[in-house]
Amino acid sequence: MATLSVNHLLGIKYLNVNDLNLILETAEHFKEVINRPIKKVPSLRDVTIANIFFENSTRTKLSFELAQKRLSADVISFSAAQSSVKKGETLIDTVNNILAMKVDIVVMRHSSPGAAHFLAQNVNASIINAGDGAHEHPTQALLDSFTIKEKLGEIKGKKIVIIGDILHSRVALSNIYALKMQGAEVKVCGPSTLIPKHINSLEVTVEPNLRKALEWCDVANILRVQNERMDISYFPSTREYSQQFGVNKELLQSINKEIVIMHPGPINRGVELTSDVADSSQSVILNQVENGVAIRMAVIYLLASKLT
Repeated sequence: MATLSVNHLLGIKYLNVNDLNLILETAEHFKEVINRPIKKVPSLRDVTIANIFFENSTRTKLSFELAQKRLSADVISFSAAQSSVKKGETLIDTVNNILAMKVDIVVMRHSSPGAAHFLAQNVNASIINAGDGAHEHPTQALLDSFTIKEKLGEIKGKKIVIIGDILHSRVALSNIYALKMQGAEVKVCGPSTLIPKHINSLEVTVEPNLRKALEWCDVANILRVQNERMDISYFPSTREYSQQFGVNKELLQSINKEIVIMHPGPINRGVELTSDVADSSQSVILNQVENGVAIRMAVIYLLASKLT
């Protein structure tokens, strides 16, 4: 059986193209499973998984929990807001206390970039990064790749633009790594204040004009403006952002081709895209949510098969 080259999923950066393909192929199998009348498989009956979320999350947390239950794993969920972290307990102490309960895999979201990496070096369990600050969000990029492949047949040679708040987005970075690895052309588009200075080192081009970006691309992955990560103002007003970088039906209809519209959620409707775009036939936003469960099942299953 093919196996992953890694024991943790810390970021797309640490995977190779064989790992990516293996995860996407395994997810295809699990997508079939979750569309059956009986959606569970007994694959991970002996595996215990802890979900540790130090940051708020709805979709990712629910998606991981559902994936784990579909695989018949034992699941414990931990929210930092109701925990001893509030009393000053360190990250390693928190996790070691959880591991003392004989946990095999830890799924963690944390506001500090590199937190999952730090954990992987210091505790004896397989770590899945569910988002670390503005660094990476690997399972989101995997489900995005899976969704594009499902819609367009392949990723190689496809033109994909990531629009919006690139600077604060872990989704953008993971997507850039994953898409480039699979041979896609990638551009980013957004206010110059929200484009990272090092973006050229990732071999992507910046297109400051939204219309030009949309005319160029096959897929537009539209990101939310992450106000919660901004300590200063990066653009004059939400209204102005929406006028320059918001995707609406009128704009899409004036471009003479069908573009696939993606969004990792949660959507600020009326800011980065309008409801009539989010809910249109061009949108694969709900497909992304469904595919998220299959991708997370694949990742957990493949990492669990490496547990000794």
